[in-house]
Amino acid sequence: MQPLEGIRVIAIEQAVAAPFCTSRLADAGAEVIKIERPEGDFARGYDDVANGQSSYFVWLNRGKVSRTLNLASAAGQEDLAQLLAMSDVLVQNLKRGALARLGFGFERLARDFPKLITCSISGYGEHGPMADRKAYDLLVQADSGLCSITGGPSEPARVGISLVDIATGATAQSAILEALIRRGKTGKGANISISMFDVMADWLTVPLLNHEGGKSPQRAGLAHPSIAPYGVFSAKDGTQVLLSVQSDREWRKLCAAFLQDPERAVDPRFFNNVARVENRAETDALVAAAFARMTGAEAVETLLRADVALSLVNDIAGLAEHPHLRRITVETPNGPVSYPAPAPVWDDAPRAYGAVPALNPQEG
Repeated sequence: MQPLEGIRVIAIEQAVAAPFCTSRLADAGAEVIKIERPEGDFARGYDDVANGQSSYFVWLNRGKVSRTLNLASAAGQEDLAQLLAMSDVLVQNLKRGALARLGFGFERLARDFPKLITCSISGYGEHGPMADRKAYDLLVQADSGLCSITGGPSEPARVGISLVDIATGATAQSAILEALIRRGKTGKGANISISMFDVMADWLTVPLLNHEGGKSPQRAGLAHPSIAPYGVFSAKDGTQVLLSVQSDREWRKLCAAFLQDPERAVDPRFFNNVARVENRAETDALVAAAFARMTGAEAVETLLRADVALSLVNDIAGLAEHPHLRRITVETPNGPVSYPAPAPVWDDAPRAYGAVPALNPQEG
């Protein structure tokens, strides 16, 4: 039995954040009914690389049933009311106030469907000076300050995936699961509001506290702003290796086995992480000199023998061939598509993943 078997979710959703949330609920066994406009979720048209279909849509809508409704019509609103009466969860990411204008304000939902868990995803929440603004992933990356600490020293950059949307969807999923647990104890539904900005501000707590503590983070490319040595170094054959020393114990092992200079471990300039960060240029120079004496293979072998964490600097082509990549294959209207498997592995209950729904414009 799947964890959410018997749970019905109504998803009035588009784009990424809400579909990410509901796709995970579907993976766990929930029946997810995706309400689409007659023209469909606009994410269906983002690209055409997955067997002629949108990679975003194929990734985030497996296991759902698509139903097209014109919620501006009386018939569509009546259909939605009937669905909600038989459902456990409503997830929606319409513009703030849109649900109320359709006749489904939060007060009505709480009155007519007292056991319903409603989760509303928006850019800036239900209240506050920016609540009515449109918000998309990159806009919130910029507005929250995330871009200011991403990229190299010369200019800010976008995180290379829709990080804000994904983080918001995962936050919504966890909140809904908490609400389901509470409902199991109390019988009460819930009205949950999740703001993309709030999610990203929460995730940016450490840079914010560093700023307010007088150490405002700077962009450092492939280096860590508050740990050293933690960055990319080149071996003599050009191989790039990202090295991470997380503790002073690991630093001592690096000095002995890789730098071949155990005395550096007790040098006042390097003996703890605070000192190494203050003397980052000298710290990195010591490590770079050791890398310059070895090929990439020799450096990796020596570091692994010393139990020091490392990674090669890979690309997406490398991910496609990575020995640790697990895949699932899902059915789609255009045939099967293979892509990375969700992270949770249930040893006693292997997951089966549902098909991606076609758009049926003939529905009500």
